[in-house]
Amino acid sequence: MDQAPGPAKSLHDTILGEIEARILSGEWPPGHQVPSELELSESYGCSRMTVNKVMTQLAQAGLIRRRRRVGSVVLPQKDHVSILEIHDVRDDVEAAGGRYSHRILARDTQGLGAEEAARYGLAEGAAALRVLCLHRSDDRPFALEDRLIFLDSVPEAAGEPFAAAAPGLWLVDHVPWSAAENQIAAVAAGAEEAARLELAEGAPCLAISRRTWKQGAPVTAVRFLYPGGLHRLTARFTPRAGG
Repeated sequence: MDQAPGPAKSLHDTILGEIEARILSGEWPPGHQVPSELELSESYGCSRMTVNKVMTQLAQAGLIRRRRRVGSVVLPQKDHVSILEIHDVRDDVEAAGGRYSHRILARDTQGLGAEEAARYGLAEGAAALRVLCLHRSDDRPFALEDRLIFLDSVPEAAGEPFAAAAPGLWLVDHVPWSAAENQIAAVAAGAEEAARLELAEGAPCLAISRRTWKQGAPVTAVRFLYPGGLHRLTARFTPRAGG
């Protein structure tokens, strides 16, 4: 069944996306002078108010610094400290010397209920693709992935079977994110989760929940469940000046 085309991209989102891409790709390196609001408004054929909103959003995201009468410059991204990098499960398996494979256990499109939609800042009934994926190392369960992909942000995911690449890797290749959040918890495996991971019910597991956004719009929300003894988190830190 053909899907109706999504809403047209606004000029605001177009300008934001293009400037963001230039910064994150390194085309505009740290210290680069961003064109003035007047120059950008003339270039895109829009009002200065539209450009001003874009610049405000970029500044709030830490991508640029705005100074009155001086203009805006690109900030060095090394100033942003990432506690945990986003790794693909395949990389984790192969780094440990395992042979990686994955299997899609369930896949369905649904409209979000009021409570779930509010949790993600979306309207009730917003379309989301839920995917349940089992990641394996040498044919043994390595991680269970339960993911929501928000189709307003990633409409092309609706027809993707995720056969060649698991959902996380597919998203990295198709939808560059601009913000992410990780939450980590020690949990006991429920009966269904334990069966899929070939564990005893109640076995200790590590749960990593992650959400990503692009230009303020939610892209995906995922929960990875790892058997407690099969996953290790490492974070490396360097001291701040004077710290």
